[in-house]
Amino acid sequence: MKILVLGSGAREHAIITALLSERAEHHIVAAPGNAGIAEAVETVALDPTSGAVVADYAIENGIELVVVGPEAPLVAGVADALHTRGIAVFGPSAKAAQLEGSKAFAKRIMEAAGVPTGAAVRAATLAEVEQALDRFGAPYVVKADGLAAGKGVIVTDDRAAALAHAEHYLQQGGVLIEEHLAGQEISLFLLSDGATVVPLSPAQDYKRIGDGDTGPNTGGMGAYSPLPWAPEGLVDEVIDTVALPTVRQLASEDTPFIGLLYCGLILTEKGLRVIEFNARFGDPETQVVLPRLTTPLSALLYAAATGTLVSAPPPTFSDDVAVTVVLASAGYPDTPHTGRPLTGLAEAAAVEGVHLCHAATAHTDEGFVATGGRVLSVVATGPDFTVARERAYRAIDLIHLEGGQVRRDIAARVDPAAH
Repeated sequence: MKILVLGSGAREHAIITALLSERAEHHIVAAPGNAGIAEAVETVALDPTSGAVVADYAIENGIELVVVGPEAPLVAGVADALHTRGIAVFGPSAKAAQLEGSKAFAKRIMEAAGVPTGAAVRAATLAEVEQALDRFGAPYVVKADGLAAGKGVIVTDDRAAALAHAEHYLQQGGVLIEEHLAGQEISLFLLSDGATVVPLSPAQDYKRIGDGDTGPNTGGMGAYSPLPWAPEGLVDEVIDTVALPTVRQLASEDTPFIGLLYCGLILTEKGLRVIEFNARFGDPETQVVLPRLTTPLSALLYAAATGTLVSAPPPTFSDDVAVTVVLASAGYPDTPHTGRPLTGLAEAAAVEGVHLCHAATAHTDEGFVATGGRVLSVVATGPDFTVARERAYRAIDLIHLEGGQVRRDIAARVDPAAH
């Protein structure tokens, strides 16, 4: 199959790695890709947010399936342009992608579908923000209404910090003030063809920059899968109370959701609640879910894109566990230092059970350099969490990036050796 993967991050590298692992003669192209992806597959320098450009390329090159990795092309309507020209695409329309593109839209859909979630107020002025903060009280939860690369959320007891965060994002549109939900967070990916939903394996990620969940929110500093502590029946509950109601509500509004429904969940004292939806594979959770997938990913993506999930083989997963640890640049998430040399990658990738997913790297005559905030993910699998964590941290300690930031507690709670 000829597959075009749009994007340039670790998530897209993880998707491509999973596709390459299949016993199939796939021809995979990434657009635009990154330095690590370019070592594995062909890359092309085209604008992934331009529907016309992507559709032209797909038709001219006989692409049979387009997989849209990041959120920006989805919100820009790339999937619509591909659908219009008869190209199979894994990714929702611009309207359906508002589940991620607008927190207010997502809350409306959840309310209409009866999906359990926290109370929220949309605010368009600082005065409205202040009223909402007073209504919900501390800890304050303020979210940018639009896309913010995983950094648009603040959870704080500091009212002044909450107001400053809101004021920043009010300049880019509205914000949501939400009630604070406490509990263990879970990420669950579900494939959807607009009518049928099929779950993948749950994962947990780590959003804050520092050990012990300290410091500002990031796009994600690590993740692990499966979740041995998750209650029995969790996935079925999410399907019945969250995913299917959401997909059916969107279908009833002539907005079928085709692609990956990312459910960001929290187990509260009052039960399961949705924190947020995303409209694509999550990063870094993708890096730990897909290595455990034993069903061919290409078959699942194509079935979702063509409305045939109901007859597709159900996803199955290995008994191995997976842990991913993110290496971030100095200064991330506020002002990451870029252009610094990145060494030791070959040595890290040689560790048993380890592979690397590049996010923000470039190749120069002197070797790899970091080009962004989150630079790469070290992904390790093993028979248990002790082995997988040891492999992940042994590998990441072989990589050198001046000022690089790494969390040391990824998956520690499920590793008996860490206690």
